[in-house]
Amino acid sequence: MPMPLDDIDRRILRELQKNGRLQNIELAKRVGLSPSPCLRRVKLLEEAGIISRYVAVVDQAKVGLRLSMFARISLTAQDAETIDHFIAAMKRLPEVVECYIMLGESDALLRVVVSDLEDYRRFQAANLTRRNGIQSVKTDVPSETIKQTFALPL
Repeated sequence: MPMPLDDIDRRILRELQKNGRLQNIELAKRVGLSPSPCLRRVKLLEEAGIISRYVAVVDQAKVGLRLSMFARISLTAQDAETIDHFIAAMKRLPEVVECYIMLGESDALLRVVVSDLEDYRRFQAANLTRRNGIQSVKTDVPSETIKQTFALPL
């Protein structure tokens, strides 16, 4: 069961989603608390797993990873062993930045980040194969990113 969140918890989470490096004093000021209770609330949110980790969001194009490709995957079978094998394989691939098991036409959806189309072709040929439980791959190439956020609507 999810931990109940009050207005202040939600304000804390909204501020930390904007800037996870906020100092506690500044965070407390922004959410209307003194520093000690603010820090206590942040620690409770961390302990409850609501704040699972802090990360730096890197601009993929500025590090040479210009393309995000979406791969719709059909697996060779629907049994637990095939799915578990596929999941383990995808977790090992740094190019796979998102992986979802799907209900519907595809069995899985991947977001793969690469430098260019040739890099994706090599990645697909080496990794999106039957040995990883994959029957077929249909790749979608976005032409423009309109919105990309990691902030949840709290």
